Amino acid sequence: MDASVANIPLANLALAFIPVAILLIIMLRWSINAVTGIYAVARMLLQLVVVGFALTWIFTSESAGLIAGLLSIMLCAAAWIALRPLTNRNWQSLVHALIAIALSGGLTLLLITQFVLSAEPWFEPRIVIPLGGMIFASAMNTVSLAAERLQAELGRATNVITARQLALKAALIPLLNSLLAVGLVSLPGMMTGQVLSGIEPLIAIRYQIMVMCMLTGAAGIAAALYLLLATRGQIPE
Repeated sequence: MDASVANIPLANLALAFIPVAILLIIMLRWSINAVTGIYAVARMLLQLVVVGFALTWIFTSESAGLIAGLLSIMLCAAAWIALRPLTNRNWQSLVHALIAIALSGGLTLLLITQFVLSAEPWFEPRIVIPLGGMIFASAMNTVSLAAERLQAELGRATNVITARQLALKAALIPLLNSLLAVGLVSLPGMMTGQVLSGIEPLIAIRYQIMVMCMLTGAAGIAAALYLLLATRGQIPE
């Protein structure tokens, strides 16, 4: 099998925007704020282009401090974005999100890079940065779902313990669906990319198992930690 990856011509890449354009038209026709969708797509393009150039430089770095700094920036950004759905955001919520994502995501990243993959050196940018991004993003999304549901339940005067349970249950739905669907409904991104690049499927599967475990564990624990911190002091003794 050819291990090389074919370059995608820009004209062909443009065709990938057709489904997004259809979605934006639907949003417009249904009176949903299409400007938000256009902004999101434009921001995605800009961020990925910038990241593409940045990673070319970062992957050649031999500075542990630089990699640690980048991970810190990623963590702060993840915590900030996680709270976007909340109508009442404050610094305390931000601290809760940051602690939850940093603890669950950081420890999971440490486990995967140092003990599963045995990265050498320990801060190997090609391993630490991509995996850190995957872990923090997954934790960010789950914390976001948990935070939004918790706020909604408490707004309806739901018992704090019940609200916390419902919030965690809702936040875990995408994670559990992914576990149930993998291999049956979907071939996840990492496995698909490896297979397309010529890696043997049985080898790609091992990496995908690692990825599914790290994302599910880190994200679920992050949501639970956030909910514990957010409801601390609200549960009667």
